[in-house]
Amino acid sequence: MSTAADHAPHILIVDDDERIRTLLQRFLKTRGYWVTAARDAAHARRLLAGLDFDLVVLDVMMPGEDGLSLTRALRQERDTPVLLLTARGETDDRIAGLEAGADDYLPKPFDPKELLLRISAILRRVPQETVLPKLLYMGAVRYDLERGELWRGDAPVRLTVTEAALMRILAARPGEPVARSELVEELGRDRGQLAGQAQERAIDVQITRLRRKLETDPKQPRYLQTVRGEGYMLVTD
Repeated sequence: MSTAADHAPHILIVDDDERIRTLLQRFLKTRGYWVTAARDAAHARRLLAGLDFDLVVLDVMMPGEDGLSLTRALRQERDTPVLLLTARGETDDRIAGLEAGADDYLPKPFDPKELLLRISAILRRVPQETVLPKLLYMGAVRYDLERGELWRGDAPVRLTVTEAALMRILAARPGEPVARSELVEELGRDRGQLAGQAQERAIDVQITRLRRKLETDPKQPRYLQTVRGEGYMLVTD
């Protein structure tokens, strides 16, 4: 007979600090996750060769192969989400982690509760992404979910970094309203840029620009709709 544990997400913790490995393993297990730990990248590679994981929580600064190198290698082989942990909190280091293919980035020291929230946020997105079709159609425009590319006929539509991120978030949940506050959270990896309402107004500006690339009549949007009191929703054909 199957149990709840049989269906729990399986997380791989990779950190050369035994104390942190043990702490996270115990903490996440008490929150219902199935957890395996690796002491370095080589150990992680052996585990990844034989097991499937729903998420990898990976330390950047490790002896031997570091976390950025392992993240790049993972991205060439699989789509398993990666959350990086590091003692470095500078913007350039965060950018390097995200460019390597990480889904999120958490500087040390961190509150385990914040780690839990970030893990939950990443895992919430994964099931929707895996069951969606590879292409979404919006009139003459189509969006390639795997490549993150927008096309109008045979011509690619250029997206800014922020527009591409908005499309990725909205396309993962077509037909479902996404709150402005959630879009702010998803896009706000570099915390402290703007605060509260200022960030939400910035989202509104980006949505307006994205509509110009999606809609025949941006003033009467059909595909990128405003849901009053809730946020924005991508509607497909």
